[in-house]
Amino acid sequence: MDYRIELIFVPVTDTDRAKAFYEQRLGWHVDHDTTVQPGLRFVQITPPGSACSIAFGEGISEDEPGSMRNVQVVIDDADATRAALLAAGIEASEVDEQAWGRFVGFADPDGNRWTLQELPDYGASA
Repeated sequence: MDYRIELIFVPVTDTDRAKAFYEQRLGWHVDHDTTVQPGLRFVQITPPGSACSIAFGEGISEDEPGSMRNVQVVIDDADATRAALLAAGIEASEVDEQAWGRFVGFADPDGNRWTLQELPDYGASA
């Protein structure tokens, strides 16, 4: 039996501000932006190359805005990703070098924190 994580809810205070950040500053694709009924709006966005999307909106999460801290995204190049974040005006951590990868972090306007990991070249040690 397969299990696939396909959607992560991100708690935000302002749906339009979050949508602009993820779409315009990060360059992630907006899949849906639907108001189902008054007080229930669903925005789904997918990072380039990802099989998993994020969702936020009005009436879809009871979590405190800015409380997301535990999502890690795999990237190809930590240095290039950090440079792109900085060029988009997004504050990003220095690259953290570990034996299990190279890491960069950033937060959205609500303070939801993202960890980006460049995987080590496991083939290099073979």
